[in-house]
Amino acid sequence: MGADGGTSRSSGAESGGAHRLYRHGHSPVHALPPHTKLAAVFAFVVIVVSTPREAMWAFGLYAVLLGLVAYAARVPAVFLLRRLLIEVPFVAFAVLMPFVAEGDQVTFLGVQLSVNGLWGAWNVLAKGTLGVAASVLLAATTELRELLLGLQRLKLPPLLVQIASFMIRYGDVITDEMRRMRIARESRGFEARGIRHWGVLAKSAGALFIRSYERGERVHLAMVSRGYAGSMPVIDEVTADRAQWSYALALPSAALVVCLLGWTL
Repeated sequence: MGADGGTSRSSGAESGGAHRLYRHGHSPVHALPPHTKLAAVFAFVVIVVSTPREAMWAFGLYAVLLGLVAYAARVPAVFLLRRLLIEVPFVAFAVLMPFVAEGDQVTFLGVQLSVNGLWGAWNVLAKGTLGVAASVLLAATTELRELLLGLQRLKLPPLLVQIASFMIRYGDVITDEMRRMRIARESRGFEARGIRHWGVLAKSAGALFIRSYERGERVHLAMVSRGYAGSMPVIDEVTADRAQWSYALALPSAALVVCLLGWTL
């Protein structure tokens, strides 16, 4: 009974987690099979990374291509920009590169900057931002469950797909358990204000670990009792026709043309 309860609650948590990343819509991009979108994003990122950093105009064209995808998917620019904030730590790292890298120096506003560091910072910012933007568009147009089906369709090792599935399914369950424990502590007047309270937090973390471990055992026993033998059954068979593949691969195909021009011009 405990396993079933954990599973039902986790399903609700999963759907809640999906809504934080996924933007519901009925666009042509949403309708594409997940494995075609995964392949297209992977190919696009590889092409962007392969582009020479000196071809600055090429990265501008990549941004335009992603803008067209966002327009077709009806993903607002504000939504996309907010999700791009996840790369702020990488931006901070890139900003430091001109100050710490060695090589030829150039003076800008009285500050000595490394030429190699400037190029390196541009390389990280341009390619990293485009990669994150492509991933955000993928997450905004594909539910988590569909992403797992797409990975399975692309012949990713089944064990890795199962691990990812359980991480998504029960990650929010554990987070919700942490929230309930925090509310329980606060309802008893507890506030973590200093090192004196670390012992209480450590005991809470231990209790959370034990509860999570026990729940995992119950879920595993419930799965075994239902015939689980190391592989999950395929419930939804996701397929794609030639037109859908052509539509999905339009992005990396156009990016490949830009990349080749960047190497030749």
